[in-house]
Amino acid sequence: MNPFDAAGQFQIPGEGAGAPRRTVRNAGVTIFGQGCVFIIQMLGMTVLARILTPGDFGLVTMVTTFSLLFASFGVAGISDAILQRPTFNHSLATNLFWINLGGGFIVAALFAAAGRLMAAFYGDPRITRVAIGFAVAIFLAIAPVVHLSLVRRGLRFGIVSVNDVIARVIYVATAIVCGYFGWGYWALVAAAIVQPASILVGALILCRWRPGLPSRVEGTGKMVKFAIDVYGRFSINYGTGNLDNLLVGWRFGATTLGFYKKAFDLFVLPSCQLIAPVVSVIVTALSRKNKDHEEFKRYFMKALCIVAFVGMAASADLTLVSHDLVRILMGPAWGESGRIFMYFAPGIGLMLIYQTTAWVHLSLGTTRRWLGWSVFELAVTAALFAIGLHWGPAGIAGAWTTSFFVLMVPGFYYAGHPIGLRVVTIIAAVWRYMVASLAAGFATAAIVGTIHWLPLVAPAGLAGAMLRMIVNSAVFALLYLVAVVLLYGGFAPLIELAQLVPDLVPGFGALRKLRPAAQPVVRTATFETK
Repeated sequence: MNPFDAAGQFQIPGEGAGAPRRTVRNAGVTIFGQGCVFIIQMLGMTVLARILTPGDFGLVTMVTTFSLLFASFGVAGISDAILQRPTFNHSLATNLFWINLGGGFIVAALFAAAGRLMAAFYGDPRITRVAIGFAVAIFLAIAPVVHLSLVRRGLRFGIVSVNDVIARVIYVATAIVCGYFGWGYWALVAAAIVQPASILVGALILCRWRPGLPSRVEGTGKMVKFAIDVYGRFSINYGTGNLDNLLVGWRFGATTLGFYKKAFDLFVLPSCQLIAPVVSVIVTALSRKNKDHEEFKRYFMKALCIVAFVGMAASADLTLVSHDLVRILMGPAWGESGRIFMYFAPGIGLMLIYQTTAWVHLSLGTTRRWLGWSVFELAVTAALFAIGLHWGPAGIAGAWTTSFFVLMVPGFYYAGHPIGLRVVTIIAAVWRYMVASLAAGFATAAIVGTIHWLPLVAPAGLAGAMLRMIVNSAVFALLYLVAVVLLYGGFAPLIELAQLVPDLVPGFGALRKLRPAAQPVVRTATFETK
């Protein structure tokens, strides 16, 4: 695509009466693409867990604990600034491109130089060379940020998803081939380099725009300030999200960190597959409604209800099948990861709901408030980690789950205060899904527990684990849907969700126009301003 017209102005598509439908369609295309990535990732994890050791994964995690922060320079900040700004032109894009590229080179060089410090901290000299490899990956990940952001701003989410899928295939193939030939942890380093290289090539093909020379343009400073606020918040949040890896690696070593990291990867997988892919879609749509607070709240609540419905179900189901899931994906040698994941899984639904506060901050442009909240979030989570460390990796996992219980209500109050989005409205939207997941989860455990002696669920080994997963998930899904219907006194929420399917599934027949003002899911909620 060529994002700018002859005058250098970006033409914003997607306005008008069909915008809500197009937003859902873009979300559906993105989720579909990420579903393909998910399948590829699961297949890759299944193979790699059998040809690499927990120590290999743990050593690389020691480096990625720091490298992913640097690799997100521009991705978290400049990308959001491009999506959020109402008007945009070629000159602004040029300035942001050179700022992003120059900053990327600097942070990559700093990371390579810091390899010795990381090696000294962990007491493992191998980290010095691994850090140099990841420094290359950092620069390659930062380079295409502006091009990909222009494609997303043009609502071409489908081709971005295709690019991501191809890159993930290349990553998995590289890691498996190198691991098969005995490269050990270097297989993961090589894969980490070729994946962003593939994305960079794809971005240059997808977006025909080429930058000119930088110049003084009104708006550059504001966009950079916005990007700094977002990246500052991201950095603090990143510290919150990776302090656990730092503590586990420092206290227990690479092998234990390998077990913990695989459990953590399963924990954040629903977020990566359900929330992260559609953030740019949702933020783009909500940003165009941020002047009309009532319309903004209606759009947000509709999305929140979908997240709560899916998230709470995933949380309870994954808790039920935690041990068998890990056995199937990674083999019996990774049983410790299954034990740790059992403490992670109950927090998945709350995590997905809590993360929607980011949509409010980004689309309203309240990034400075968001940065302040992140400092409080880091302090609370670090305190819980300090308590949980006494019980080892499982204690850290439990601390994660506890943190979302503690932070959810104040987090929504703080995010929604500028537009009068009340906490009582949030609670009215999600409490039934929480209760339904708990009731269905306990009922499933009781029912399946009484039939454990049946040949269907008794066998040991991979076949038994797979059969138990199927039985648990099928029983839970049925009970969860029944509980939702009973709590709502009807099928309204299921009908509302079913009506989104034609738009979420690419190419699914005639697309039905959505009515954003309607809100049958939240029966008791009212949108009142303070």
